[in-house]
Amino acid sequence: MEALYLLIPLSVVVVFIALWVYFTASDSGQFDDLVGPGLRVLQDDDTAVKPAPDEPHA
Repeated sequence: MEALYLLIPLSVVVVFIALWVYFTASDSGQFDDLVGPGLRVLQDDDTAVKPAPDEPHA
């Protein structure tokens, strides 16, 4: 029973810390674009980059 006197306030503190982390990330724009990074992974960018005509070749 005495363990509850420690565990209940500790769990309340952990919940408030988790809420603070979530809302801080939300305010900083962490969750603005959830679809874009996943779609960029699927794009096929295997084409070779050709140098511009005015650039000297190394």
